[in-house]
Amino acid sequence: MQRVAMVAFGARPGQLGSWPLARLFHTGLRLLATNKELLLRLRKKTGYSFMNCRKALETFGNDFKQAEVWLHKQAQKEGWSKASKLQGRKAKEGLIGVLLEGNAAVMVEVNCETDFVARNTRFRQLVQQVAVGIMAHHQDAGKPLTTYVKRFLKAEDLSQLKTVPEGRLLSDQVALAIGKLGENMVLRRAAWVAVPSGCYIGSYVHGILPTDGPSMIKVALGKYGALVICEALANSPGTNLVDMGRKLGQHVVGMAPLSLGTLDDEPGGNTETKMLAQPFLLEPNLSLGQYLQPHGISVLDFVRFECGEAAELPGAQESQEEDAMPLLASPPAQGV
Repeated sequence: MQRVAMVAFGARPGQLGSWPLARLFHTGLRLLATNKELLLRLRKKTGYSFMNCRKALETFGNDFKQAEVWLHKQAQKEGWSKASKLQGRKAKEGLIGVLLEGNAAVMVEVNCETDFVARNTRFRQLVQQVAVGIMAHHQDAGKPLTTYVKRFLKAEDLSQLKTVPEGRLLSDQVALAIGKLGENMVLRRAAWVAVPSGCYIGSYVHGILPTDGPSMIKVALGKYGALVICEALANSPGTNLVDMGRKLGQHVVGMAPLSLGTLDDEPGGNTETKMLAQPFLLEPNLSLGQYLQPHGISVLDFVRFECGEAAELPGAQESQEEDAMPLLASPPAQGV
């Protein structure tokens, strides 16, 4: 018994002092049990290795909060170091994330090196954090609108936004993810749109991934995404707007239009690039414009993201509303 107690406390013979041996032994057992419980909790909450979690608890005398803070700081420090080393490596895989809240929507692209990491829960959580952070950043733009607003954010804009509710920079969250997953990651681009009364936003995500629990429900994730800004006309009361928005999003993803066009455009074939003149993806015998007319839906604009595509966001600033807040980026790519 004496030997076990000395091992538990790291003691050498002759150093036990006046402590009763039985008390020392039982206290040591309680300490070991507490360590194990805290270790499991810390591992589950942070996702870091048992070795690092044990080191954190030992460093801070089993103070759970300090150990957690230290782990995040270490991971961030190591992540920035890894990010610097991995910066030149190509990151063309990843995910598109789409988040809809009320009259606003966010679409974001976050890249990594391999599809294996893109399917990792930690990476998917990062994409969700980016989408939620963008939506929170634009909450002050939720004033009454007279027309729709569309804004684009590039990598440098995204890195300065913060997570919700923690308030950490998104660039720091990327560093944490790099430190944990060991691949180069890039906050590539995002779009935020909002619409006034009488309009709505259709959305579609292709190659969608299943969600992992309640924390992943809000953001749809996949390899392609589309937002379609629509106006419901007076003759559309019987139209299912959610279903119609999804169909229009499918068309944008599948047919990859480069511009909207008008209802006066002659219907084209499969090489047509004007959205309203293209054969409707789900009913190719009609152009999209012809399909929409009896449903009382007017398409005003759209945004399409394809993960890893070469297209860049344009450089000029744009808003469809005169009094909109200052933009962080620019008008839609390729005439969208």
